[in-house]
Amino acid sequence: MKLYGSRRAPNPRRVRWFMAEKEIEEIEIVEVDLFKGEHRTAEYLARAGLPNVPALELDDGTVITGSVAICRYLESIYPEPNLLGRDPKEISIVEMWTRRAEMMLATPLMLAVRHQHPALAALELQVPELGAANRASAERAIKLFERRLAESEFIAGDRLTMADIVAFTGIDFARLVQFRPADEHVHLARWAAAMRERPAATAGL
Repeated sequence: MKLYGSRRAPNPRRVRWFMAEKEIEEIEIVEVDLFKGEHRTAEYLARAGLPNVPALELDDGTVITGSVAICRYLESIYPEPNLLGRDPKEISIVEMWTRRAEMMLATPLMLAVRHQHPALAALELQVPELGAANRASAERAIKLFERRLAESEFIAGDRLTMADIVAFTGIDFARLVQFRPADEHVHLARWAAAMRERPAATAGL
């Protein structure tokens, strides 16, 4: 298998982190240079179907795109340690918090970076107002995660799951535009410190 991604982008980092937690080392990593437009070449589009990273190419030629979809596939063939839930209840809770982390936190923060960081103007037309609006949306959503982490060691429960990986990589990426959760969010700060200390945190950087 081959994983196409970029160390400049947060979504491939999710997959690399997921792989590191599971100690998956046999997948070939192929770096895609976004600033050279390698994700927009005819060759890449023929493989992935759209100009996005990451993309996982299976041995039979099937290509899976989307970080969570890729991780779901990897979980099925590398089941331990479990990161997506062990029974119907836990699977649903992990899915719920992963979706919340992606839609309410990670995606708005990624859009804030894309539309506010000067270097990314080379990749797309920036709309500063869109970046500001998404940043404000993430700042509101942080409060939900602070409340959750006041009652739970990790976002979806008492152990790390995909929800934590999605949330943290989004927050960490937003450092590019000097985004930091407010000092009052002490539970989120505790969780973020624990995430940074994990050996897998450096995967994809």
